[in-house]
Amino acid sequence: MNLNDLTVDRVETYAVALPTLRSFGVSGGSVAVAGRPSIRVLVKVSADGVHGWGEATPIPAWTYETAESIVTTIDRYLAPAILSRPAWDLDGVTRLFDRAINRGFSIGAPLAKCAVDVALHDLLGRAAGVPVGVLWGQRRAEEIQLAWIVSGQTPAEVAEAVAEGKEAGYRAFKVKIGLHDEETDLSVVAAVRDSAPEAPLWVDANQGYTCDAALRLAGRLLDLGVTAFEQPLPANDVAGLRRLRDSSPLPVALDESLRHPTDLATFVKLGAIDVAIAKVQRSGGLTLSRRLCQLAEDSGVRLMGSGLTDSDLGLAASLHLFAAHGITGPVDLNGRQFIASPYASGTTVKLAAGVAQVPTAPGLGVEVDESVVRELAVNVLERRD
Repeated sequence: MNLNDLTVDRVETYAVALPTLRSFGVSGGSVAVAGRPSIRVLVKVSADGVHGWGEATPIPAWTYETAESIVTTIDRYLAPAILSRPAWDLDGVTRLFDRAINRGFSIGAPLAKCAVDVALHDLLGRAAGVPVGVLWGQRRAEEIQLAWIVSGQTPAEVAEAVAEGKEAGYRAFKVKIGLHDEETDLSVVAAVRDSAPEAPLWVDANQGYTCDAALRLAGRLLDLGVTAFEQPLPANDVAGLRRLRDSSPLPVALDESLRHPTDLATFVKLGAIDVAIAKVQRSGGLTLSRRLCQLAEDSGVRLMGSGLTDSDLGLAASLHLFAAHGITGPVDLNGRQFIASPYASGTTVKLAAGVAQVPTAPGLGVEVDESVVRELAVNVLERRD
């Protein structure tokens, strides 16, 4: 099929209720609650008989987008902007999205934009009959090591969580901190280290500390064998992050601070970053994520990988991005730990003993059963009293 001939003719959104396997929280609040469905927004983009799927993960505790806002943003602003446009013109789509929803200080509805951008990548790969990495001509890895996420409240809970991860075959751990006072946070990290003495280990504060608190903690975390301190300060505290990077004995990794490639350029110019976190949804999709990753490589900034508790579509998109830039892990792609993806039938991501295989089927490499998607769909715009 000639990719030049493909024009977008339909964009459909489905808010789906996925089974939640475990509870999960960050410093901003709850992300998933066991026994309560987790809402994800799936997007289907069609062009001349070919289609592709993408995903958005609404987590109001992490960013400002909700399931309701993602659905209305796509249906009322992004979809109309790209109808009848060439499906291959990913750069042009990015510009149109910025006109439809201005990025302002941030990227402007990154999760909604991501779902459509990823669906277009899936569509193009399917049309060409090749996986996304081959479509890019960039695939440096065939498998990626994942980390087990620990966000326990007490050392005893943490030890139990680590034991569960080890039983599942995971050999690396990421600890959510900033949920407690400093001493309790340190006791949680120490409990992980005690339970997994040799495992790669890093911490993520999700903007939970002040600069002074982060400086107090950095040396003690280093003593526990922690390898990176992820997003300890608020995303826009550029001065604080530069001060922290200058004084911290522990490498500082930035996540929420890097919405757009230009954000990374600013931190590089100011010497305020050690490690850049690649995260597909945070950066509005694969198009801008690739630009950010390439800028990090060209600037000598180390790359790490993360996700947003994605289901299998988001997981596959991240694996293609990380494989393209040689991010072999361990990475935080925790979707399989916390939610199920019943819509993924047959071909999907293969994961065993904490190692994910980069998909080799066309597009993202995930077959979506649309009948299951429709069964799982919920009306998030319906008024709830």
